[in-house]
Amino acid sequence: MSPDQPTVLVVEDEPAQREVLAYNLEAEGFAVSRAETGDEALLLVREDTPDIIVLDWMLPGVSGIEVCRQVKSRAETRGIPVIMLSARSEEVDRVRGLETGADDYVIKPYSVIELMARVRSQLRRTRPGAVGERLEYEDIILDAETHRVTRDGRALKLGPTEFRLLSTFMEKPGRVWSREQLLDRVWGRDIYVDTRTVDVHIGRLRKALCQYDGSDPVRTVRGAGYALG
Repeated sequence: MSPDQPTVLVVEDEPAQREVLAYNLEAEGFAVSRAETGDEALLLVREDTPDIIVLDWMLPGVSGIEVCRQVKSRAETRGIPVIMLSARSEEVDRVRGLETGADDYVIKPYSVIELMARVRSQLRRTRPGAVGERLEYEDIILDAETHRVTRDGRALKLGPTEFRLLSTFMEKPGRVWSREQLLDRVWGRDIYVDTRTVDVHIGRLRKALCQYDGSDPVRTVRGAGYALG
C-alpha cells in the first residue's frame, strides 16, 4: 500500500456486496481493508486506523450502530468519517444513524457511482490532499494534483517524502503530529522506519520552505512532535 493512498474500511457481512464495494473502491485508487462483523471492524480500527469507514447497519453480533458509537466516542478515532449503509429507509432510522455519529447515511439498494462520490466527498473534508485538492496555508500553496508547491509565488523543490509531510501538515494546520503518527501517514504502516528519520526529513522540509529566507512555519512541540503553525 502506498502511503499516498487513502484507506477505506468496508464493514459488510454479505460477501458479494463486500467484494463489489472493495472492487470499486480499489478501482478508484483506495486501499481497502474488509470486515464482516462489528467485532472485527473495531479490532481493525484499533490496529490499523482507516481514513474512512463504509459501515453496514445490520451486522451479526455487534451492530453497525454500536460500531459507529464506539468509533465516535474515542478521541483517537472520532474524526474518521463513517458512511452508514442500511436497508432502513424510514426517517427515524436515518436520524438515529446520524445522531449516533454517522457522517452520511446511504439507503440500500444504492448506486455504486453515487457511493463512490460520497466517499470522495468525505475524504475531501478530512484528507483533501489525498483526493487531489489544492491546499493553502498563509503564503504556501500545495497543488496535490500537479505535485507542485509554491511559497510567496515562488516554486519550491521538495522530495516526495517532504511533499507528503507538507501535505499532511497542511490538511490540518495547528494539529500536533507525533513522530509515530507521521510515520504511519507519510511512510506507510507496512514499512519499518526509525523515528529519527522523521526528524531528518522535517529538517529537509524546513530548509525547502525557508530557501527564500521565509520564516519557518513548522513548529517543534517538545515531547509531542511537530505542527504547522
